[in-house]
Amino acid sequence: MENRGRLILGHDGRWRCWWCGAASDYIAYHDNEWGVPVHDDIRLFEKICLEGFQAGLSWLTILRKREAFRRAFAGFDFRVLAAWGGREAERILLEPGIIRHRGKIASVLNNARRACELVHEAGSLDRYLWSFASRPPADLARELKRRGWTFVGPTTVESLMQAAGMVDAHEPGCWRRGRCAVPASSAD
Repeated sequence: MENRGRLILGHDGRWRCWWCGAASDYIAYHDNEWGVPVHDDIRLFEKICLEGFQAGLSWLTILRKREAFRRAFAGFDFRVLAAWGGREAERILLEPGIIRHRGKIASVLNNARRACELVHEAGSLDRYLWSFASRPPADLARELKRRGWTFVGPTTVESLMQAAGMVDAHEPGCWRRGRCAVPASSAD
């Protein structure tokens, strides 16, 4: 695999952002998901939760556990999770396929309640989160924290904004740069 600064050349002849390396699941995530605009409230909530779980870990670790996270957290349906409490949190702590961090699990349940409040006020997570797309991640992090969200520091929020396509963070020269609004299958 050839390397050119912050780009790597894949076996398919495409230059990609350096971080996706050679792992096929990472390449698929980079090519088909990362940076593609997300406007579905449940998927946005999932992304912010998984970015919180990723803090201190590799994104590849989280990506490979994503299906287990979805099973443990009711598909990240924040309306369902908002009603969960201590009993459900204890059950989730026993799930073998996820990162079993008590504070991060509690954060998902707390943030589900905060998401319900935000949707009631703003109409949707999509509308609220995307209203920060042209602003620094620290602005959104500060506002979410003010509203009682947890595990939403500036780095986590910046990762959310990149993953959800609020900013195009693909490296210059990456074949996906500037093309994320177009699904990968039709961008070829």
